[in-house]
Amino acid sequence: MSQGYIHSVESFGAVDGPGVRFIIFLAGCPLRCKFCHNPDTWDMKKGTLQSAEELIKSALSCSSYWGEEGGITVSGGEPLFQIDFLIELFELAKKEGVNTCIDTSGAPFTREGEWFEKFKRLMAVTDILLMDIKHINKEKHKELTGKDNDNILDMFRYLDEIGKPIWIRHVLVPGITDNDEYLKQTGEFIKTLNNVKRVEVLPYHTLGVAKYKDLGIEYPLKDVSSPTAERVENARKLLGCENYTGWKKNA
Repeated sequence: MSQGYIHSVESFGAVDGPGVRFIIFLAGCPLRCKFCHNPDTWDMKKGTLQSAEELIKSALSCSSYWGEEGGITVSGGEPLFQIDFLIELFELAKKEGVNTCIDTSGAPFTREGEWFEKFKRLMAVTDILLMDIKHINKEKHKELTGKDNDNILDMFRYLDEIGKPIWIRHVLVPGITDNDEYLKQTGEFIKTLNNVKRVEVLPYHTLGVAKYKDLGIEYPLKDVSSPTAERVENARKLLGCENYTGWKKNA
């Protein structure tokens, strides 16, 4: 049994996939999103080593709360940063009949080489994915996260090709992603996908500011406020959120 670098776990999560979820936060992330509220997950080696077997055992101890749609969600950091461990974890989960979900930025995705073969193996034991469209514009995405989005958008296309259900979430940041032109472009991109089950707008917040201070990192959006309710509703309309409300196990 291999071990993964684990940041933390949450035994009862209600917003990270269908039903009630056991959430595993893996450590390590290649992006540096300016709005990130978990900078303490960036460094993989600061995570605690745990085996997939240990985590499945812990998750199953909470399974009585899951209901028909619940299960395990692996978040981060960036789960695909530890793809070998994630495969092992999900293959064990599937042996126990557990619903599996990945919350990912898609940043490590490529259709090339050994990594892609591993990804296909992972998708065979993954039921659903939660994915962000952090910014639809390539250059703006790089300004916001440190990397462009070519491979990330390609991951959306690949998941559509194989019919893997996804839930899209978009963080609305005033002055950055709260722009009607870019929101319309994002909405048009979403329309090209046939595997989307749900689209959500997540209003930007500053709940992670204290973590930056504790880590001695300057917070990059210190002068940015949360969006108004009107702007959130505007984004929901431009992204077509009301068109994607289905979220059923094995749908």
